[in-house]
Amino acid sequence: MINFDEEIKNFKPSLEISKVEDAIVHSDITDVQDIMLEMLKKASKE
Repeated sequence: MINFDEEIKNFKPSLEISKVEDAIVHSDITDVQDIMLEMLKKASKE
């Protein structure tokens, strides 16, 4: 059987995954919530 505790201790993420994680965390992507907030701000000003 697989010893999951031992496997987790030996786990090392690949560099590509780390780079993708950094890109996702540091990206400035507009999502639906941002769009809705902007629309509400504009509507409240008018």
